[in-house]
Amino acid sequence: MDKTYRFPDGFLWGGATAANQLEGAYQEGGKGLSIADVLPGGKVRLNVLSGDAFNFEIDQSKYVYPNHDGIDFYHRYKEDIALFAEMGFKAYRMSIAWSRIFPNGDELTPNEEGLKFYDDVFDELHKYGIEPIVTISHYEMPLHLVKAYGGWRNRKLISLFERYAKTLFERYKNKVKYWLTFNEINGAIHFPILSLGFLPENEDTRLQHIFQALHHQFVASSLAVKAAHETIPNARVGCMLIYAPTYSFDCHPENVLHALQEGRIFNYLCGDVQVRGEYPAFAKRFFKENGIELEIHGGDLELLKKYPVDFISFSYYMSRTVKKIKSPEEMTSGNIIGGVKNPFLQASDWGWEIDPIGLRIALNELYDRYQKPLFVVENGLGAYDKVEEDGSINDDYRIDYLREHIKAMGEAIEDGVELMGYTSWGCIDLVSASTGEMSKRYGYIYVDKHDDGSGTLERKKKKSFFWYKHVIETNGEEI
Repeated sequence: MDKTYRFPDGFLWGGATAANQLEGAYQEGGKGLSIADVLPGGKVRLNVLSGDAFNFEIDQSKYVYPNHDGIDFYHRYKEDIALFAEMGFKAYRMSIAWSRIFPNGDELTPNEEGLKFYDDVFDELHKYGIEPIVTISHYEMPLHLVKAYGGWRNRKLISLFERYAKTLFERYKNKVKYWLTFNEINGAIHFPILSLGFLPENEDTRLQHIFQALHHQFVASSLAVKAAHETIPNARVGCMLIYAPTYSFDCHPENVLHALQEGRIFNYLCGDVQVRGEYPAFAKRFFKENGIELEIHGGDLELLKKYPVDFISFSYYMSRTVKKIKSPEEMTSGNIIGGVKNPFLQASDWGWEIDPIGLRIALNELYDRYQKPLFVVENGLGAYDKVEEDGSINDDYRIDYLREHIKAMGEAIEDGVELMGYTSWGCIDLVSASTGEMSKRYGYIYVDKHDDGSGTLERKKKKSFFWYKHVIETNGEEI
C-alpha cells in the first residue's frame, strides 16, 4: 500500500505563470516594451541570452517573437482562471508586467489601463477563492530602463522600482497578500540579461557588474518589504530563488570542496542577504579573489538588516552535480545553470535531469539554514505533448514526475520543514523563457499554439488536469 502524506491545513496548492510568457497584447492597454518583447524564439533567443548575437535593434521581420502574443491570456483570462478553479486551485502565482504599469519604467504616474487589467484579474481569482501570489519583477523589466540607464548596474533603478512597488501595494492592498520581489534573483549570476537588464562588456568586469547590480536589487527588495508592511498590515513578502542542491561528482576532497563553494555562491549568497539581512562571511573571500568591490551607500546595510523577507520561495527543477576539472562531453544543462552528468539520474527531452529526492534535500537544506517558511513556486516537466485522434493528451510522464516531487515534499514536511504551498510551473502551456518555444510544454491545460506562431489557441484538458484536481481535493493524501 502506498504511503499517505499529510499536508498542512490551508496548504496553497496551485500553479504558476509569468506575464511575459502568456499575456500577449504586448502593445495594448498602454503597455511599453519590455526585455521579453525583443527576445526572438528558438536558437536565436539562446544566442541572445548568451551574448553571441545580442542586439536590441535586431530585425524583427526575420524572426518569430512568441512573447508578443503569448497565449492571449490578456483577453482570455476569465476562461483560463475558470479552468484553474475547476482544478481546485487555492493559489495562483503570477507576475505583473512592469511595463504595463510604467511603460518606460521612469514615469511619475502609472498607466491606469494597466492597473485596471490586474484589478480585473485579481477580482476574477477572488471570485473562485483563489489567492494571488504576485511576483513584482519576473524577467520583464521595461526596455527603456535598459537602453537609457544600463539596467540594474545603475543605482537609479532602486528608486524607480520602489515607486513601482509602492504603486502596486497601494492599488492592490485589499486584493493581494503574498508578494515576491525578484524572480530567481540568483539566476543573474549566469544570465544577467533576464533579471539585471545587461550583458557584461568583457569577462574581466563581468562579476563586478553582476554583483553591483544584485546589490542594488537587494536594497530595492528591502525597500519593497518595508513599503509592503507599511501599506498592507497582513502582507507577507518573499524572496524567490533558483535552488539546485549541489552534489560532488565523487568523494574526492577537491570535488567535495568545489561543490561546497559552488553551492554557497549560487544557492546561498542571495538568500543570505535577503533572508538573514547581511552578506555571508564567505562572500568576503569570493569578492576579493574575483576583484569585486561593491559600492555600498550609507544606510544600505542597515536597510538590508531591518527589512528581510518573511518567507523563502524557490524554483526547483533539478539538482546539480559538479566536478572541479571536467570535459565538455561530461556537461549537462538545466534551468540557467549547468553541471556534469549525474549517472544515477534520467533527463527530460531538454536535458534537465530529474531528481525528486533533490527536492526533499533542497527543502531540508533551506529550512536548516534559515528556519523560515518555504514555498515551492516553480516545479514541473517540460515535455513534448501529443494530441491523440480523439483529442486526448495522455501525459502520464508528467503525472509521474509531479507525483514523485509531491511525495518528496511530503517527506520533507515529515522531516520538520515548514512548507506553505506548491504552485507547479506553467499550469497552462506558455512560451518558454529560455528558448521561446511552445513545444516545451509544462501545463495541465494544452494550448493549441506552435513554435512558428500558428494555432487556434484552443484550450484542452490533459490527463494531468484531472490527476492534479484529485491531488488538491485530497490535500495530497492520494497521489
